[in-house]
Amino acid sequence: MASAREMRMRIRSIKNISQVTRALEAVSASKVRKAVAAVTATRAYATKAWQVLTHIARQPGRASLHPLLAHRPVVHNMLVVVISGDRGLAGAYNSNIIRFVIQHFNRGEPPVHYIAVGRKGRDMLLRRQKQVVAEFAGLPAAPSFADVSAIGRMAVDEFLKCDADEVYLAYTNFVNMGRQEPVIKKLLPLEVGDETGRVQDYTHQSLTAAYIYEPSEEELLDEIIPRFTALQVYQAILESLASEHAARMVAMSNATENAIELVSHLELEYNKARQQTITSDLLDIAGGAEALAKTMVQE
Repeated sequence: MASAREMRMRIRSIKNISQVTRALEAVSASKVRKAVAAVTATRAYATKAWQVLTHIARQPGRASLHPLLAHRPVVHNMLVVVISGDRGLAGAYNSNIIRFVIQHFNRGEPPVHYIAVGRKGRDMLLRRQKQVVAEFAGLPAAPSFADVSAIGRMAVDEFLKCDADEVYLAYTNFVNMGRQEPVIKKLLPLEVGDETGRVQDYTHQSLTAAYIYEPSEEELLDEIIPRFTALQVYQAILESLASEHAARMVAMSNATENAIELVSHLELEYNKARQQTITSDLLDIAGGAEALAKTMVQE
């Protein structure tokens, strides 16, 4: 059994850890509210962009309107944009998304290469000897569209150069504070017929109105399709940030509760050890007094 001094030091150490986890829980609770607000703020713009894009791309000859709408008959290479976190202490958040992606694409054919967004995901992919062609780490705590647009541009460039015949987006969808789901969405070629395949389930309205486009449809598609692709990546990053903060808040809350429970257990053990020590000391004193009394009687 550990000595009373060792138990006191351990109790003090665990109490200090609980203070840290409680502080991290409070910080994550604040950040998750801001992240959810940022996700909500992008939906109106994304909905209208999706409506205009769908109206144009549903016309006959959609594949010839823009190369990002063209399906390739044979898929030789696939690119996956994997979004994870830069930091740990978030429970199984990072490992869940990487495990989910590897299980989904662990088929061998066609070859898969990755764009890693976040240090933790990059490290896990490299440890599993996956081909990482680019990495983006150290994003701001509240990223803007300009901060992440380079990720979408790189995915578009890889598709246009035929280095990737299909591009997928892997991220963690924020459902609520206690539930975050890893998902994989097809990013390119853009499938305008699948309205449920977007990062968010937007509220679609009827597209029966006749639109007059200025400039031409081709010029408009050249602008809106790459931008909408980057917007999908941006929303996925916002969803992942909200999921990461929620997962960290839950993990730190559980760690705090476990620390408090462990401190209570250790304090009980410490009090038992102290009581046993005091009892032993009293028995020694009583035994010494009795021996002294017998000696005095014999004299």
